[in-house]
Amino acid sequence: MLSIELRAAHHEDLQIIENLMQFYLYDFSEWLPLKFSEHGFFNIQSMLDYWRKETTRPFLIKVDGEVAGFVTVDGDGPFADAQYNIGYFFISRRFRGRGIGKFVVTALLNKFPGQWQISHIDANQTARGFWSQVIGDLTQAGFSRHPVSVDGYACTLYRFGWLNAKTPAA
Repeated sequence: MLSIELRAAHHEDLQIIENLMQFYLYDFSEWLPLKFSEHGFFNIQSMLDYWRKETTRPFLIKVDGEVAGFVTVDGDGPFADAQYNIGYFFISRRFRGRGIGKFVVTALLNKFPGQWQISHIDANQTARGFWSQVIGDLTQAGFSRHPVSVDGYACTLYRFGWLNAKTPAA
């Protein structure tokens, strides 16, 4: 049985998340025209302002004590009435398909009850299947789905309320 830990990232952990962001962008380069810099890395804008936002909460995901990914919760997103949004969500490929993502999402919802919005780029079929399944299961289909465009790319945004582990909000 896997030991999965969702740990709030501290200041000294932010560099780990920014390093993992290279792999996050690598995955996204399948659907977006991202390019390597002349040094062989993806250009990442400074995330200092993002980390400083009062609503940004970064987390490291560990499996059996090993860093397996990261997730951020923030207050960004197109609907102002939503309290929480998944800003970034990344699990290393070798840890995918093992229930870790659903564990992380469930832990976040329970940690931050309230109004949520979560989106994915439509071209990412794996994310589309994951979010549709997980949000549908956890909310017992108590969510709304909205087509949105982010930087000209078709995305799907899910909106729902969450009260606690047993009761999704109406």
